Amino acid sequence: MKTGNDRAVGGDTIRVAVDLGERSYPILIGADLLSGIGGRVRDLRPGARCAIVSDETVAALHGGTVRDSLAAAGVEFVEITVPAGEKSKSHRVLEGVLSQLLDARLERSDLVLALGGGVVGDLAGFAAAIYKRGMDFIQLPTTLLAQVDSSVGGKTGINAAQGKNLIGSFHQPILVLADTGVLKTLSKREFAAGYAEVAKYGLIDDAAFFSWLEAKREEIFAHGPALAEAIAASCRAKARIVSMDEREGSVRALLNLGHTFGHALEGFVQYDASRLIHGEAVAIGMAQAHRFSNRMNLASGDDAARVEAHLVAAGLPVTVGAIPGDAPEAAALFDFITQDKKVSGGKLTFILTKGIGRSYIARDVPPDEVKAFLEEDCRR
Repeated sequence: MKTGNDRAVGGDTIRVAVDLGERSYPILIGADLLSGIGGRVRDLRPGARCAIVSDETVAALHGGTVRDSLAAAGVEFVEITVPAGEKSKSHRVLEGVLSQLLDARLERSDLVLALGGGVVGDLAGFAAAIYKRGMDFIQLPTTLLAQVDSSVGGKTGINAAQGKNLIGSFHQPILVLADTGVLKTLSKREFAAGYAEVAKYGLIDDAAFFSWLEAKREEIFAHGPALAEAIAASCRAKARIVSMDEREGSVRALLNLGHTFGHALEGFVQYDASRLIHGEAVAIGMAQAHRFSNRMNLASGDDAARVEAHLVAAGLPVTVGAIPGDAPEAAALFDFITQDKKVSGGKLTFILTKGIGRSYIARDVPPDEVKAFLEEDCRR
């Protein structure tokens, strides 16, 4: 496991830096951080107004903490609330957010606060990116998945009927505040879904971290000290990759391990959260990536089985057949895969692996091999 936490912020707060030159920003990880957001906004942007963008569920749980903190610091704010769920990453909801920002007469020097999970972070970040040609925003992720993945790196956007995240922009936040205390309000399903993204960092290029997760999984799920360390290690891994390749021209594509398959599954179920949520789709996708790599004689079957066993122990699905409702069809999944952002010149690109911690970018993967794999895998 890669270490080197910076706790200079004070107490048990961990600071991870995202080094992007003039667009650099810190990620702060620790308990009870939301209650101090008002003072941080006041110090970062004296005199700025804020728009708190959240969903109905998160606003009810944590909106009061943010409102009280802003009010105590003398920061003026408006609230924008959207429906909970992946379907809010849409043209219609985005238009509503932008209209409310305009009605509130926010200026480019003001701030958007993205309070919520990955959906809110992507939606609010994209709104900030295009509002009056760009305004700053702060990520306040309230799910494990958002804290370790979607809040870091500046990817913002919405979905289209043709696929997930096909409309968007790279727009970096100026601060990410990961309050570990709010994770106690997550359901077991949501927490497990976020854990899939934690495991991903070990599977990409850090076999020692994956082994550490195998040893510490129960402590992480019990919200013990290992939880903050796992979040910090994940953020540090993503920050390192983003700093090398901000706009996904090369190595950043590795962060999509499991996502090409996973996004296709999400598209097939039409982003119905009762059937599948993002982290579950990623878990199935990572298991598929390892099974496909084994089929292509790149990785051992033992490694694929080890990955599946760990994800299952964490309460995650690893097969297409585990998705409730009508079984996904191989042809439909392949159609979604060909719409993926990583397709270039009509050639299929996947993140495959030569073993745990040995993922790589596989370009020009034979379509017939993918089709044959999906036909077989959809029968599992």
